[in-house]
Amino acid sequence: MIYIIDNISNYLIYLFIIHFGFRLNPRRYKLFIGASVLMMLLAGLFNAYFDINSPFVYMLWSVVSISLFFEERLGQLFVLSAAIMYFTGIVDTFSVMLIQVVMIGGGMEGTDIAWWMETAYFLSFLIYFLVYRLLLKKNEVYLCDIQLKYRFALLIQGSIFQMFYNFVFVFFDENHAMYGRDAYAVFFISIVGAIYSIFLTLGLAIKNILSYRQNRELASFMQMQKQQYDYQLQQSVEVRRFRHDLVNHIGALRELVNQKKTEAAKEYIDTIWKLSDAFDLKIRTGDHFLDVIMNYYRYLAEKENIEFVVTGRLTEKMHLEMFDITTLMGNILQNAVEATKKAPVPKIWVELIEHKREIFIVVGNRAAKIINAKKTFFVTSKPDRENHGFGRKNIAAVVDKYHGEYHVESTSEHGEASFWIRVALPREDKV
Repeated sequence: MIYIIDNISNYLIYLFIIHFGFRLNPRRYKLFIGASVLMMLLAGLFNAYFDINSPFVYMLWSVVSISLFFEERLGQLFVLSAAIMYFTGIVDTFSVMLIQVVMIGGGMEGTDIAWWMETAYFLSFLIYFLVYRLLLKKNEVYLCDIQLKYRFALLIQGSIFQMFYNFVFVFFDENHAMYGRDAYAVFFISIVGAIYSIFLTLGLAIKNILSYRQNRELASFMQMQKQQYDYQLQQSVEVRRFRHDLVNHIGALRELVNQKKTEAAKEYIDTIWKLSDAFDLKIRTGDHFLDVIMNYYRYLAEKENIEFVVTGRLTEKMHLEMFDITTLMGNILQNAVEATKKAPVPKIWVELIEHKREIFIVVGNRAAKIINAKKTFFVTSKPDRENHGFGRKNIAAVVDKYHGEYHVESTSEHGEASFWIRVALPREDKV
């Protein structure tokens, strides 16, 4: 029975680490999942029947069970399962030593060590859970994001600690009467330190990732600002050209009027009017910074033959800083343009609504299909995931900064899919 419990404990730990740490999902076909569970139980029954704990059987069921359970490339699952099996074995060793040092001072006389393993598994799981809650989930960084060199460093680090403690523990166990409890207190503290060093290594890896993300986000913001600046610069050059030729236009009009060519003069005026209209801001929201962003993305949409509709107007300038307005609306509209290009009839709506206490910004776009908005909101479809996909976090950060709220949903009307994001921001005097 102990072998079956041992396998189940290991199995649950593997599933927890791979699903929550590496963000892999179970297979869609339940048959594979059932085969995975059956493989693990059969291995436990085999060990129980022959009363052995064969390393070969352990490695076989671990690797095969994980490969059957998760949806991922087979080669990657084999490597991942082998690495996790090795690392969890190291942490389990630390956990067993901790229990032995604390509860029996290193002596093992008259104690069934087999049942101790289940307590060790619980302690190991507690370590993994704390890593997940305090490091991974808290920073929205997962093991799949960590560079290979840090993962390899954890394996090497754990191996060195395990070899050292195995040797020292045997020495203490054989000489505990000579050294007394003080030696075991030192041993206990050193093992806690070894586990803490694993947290430090992971913390360093996560800090490196967060720094990299921050730099990428800043670069993304600077790129958006540059694109908007280039657009304004282009408009400014065109305006200067128009003004330079304005004297000539007026002279041509004067000559047409002197010759009493009224119809020709009207046509010339209409031509000049159209030229000047091209330089004017098509969208005026009531906020200068927002005008620049909206007109820039209207310009991009126009180039892609996307209908861009804006309704509503603000009666006063928003209290958001320029950086935050660019981050919020730039990310929303950039993703809207990218998504709606794939739709049969591309279209983007922007609505500005003022209430007494809040400002509502609603952005919608036609989409190729309905999506699960909560799960796939701004998850990048670009192959270079490491350098893209910051939109959701940046939007959420700006909304949180101003104590607002946002809601996303995907809908379908008359067979056409749409994606919507609604942002509510308190007015400045209500923040």
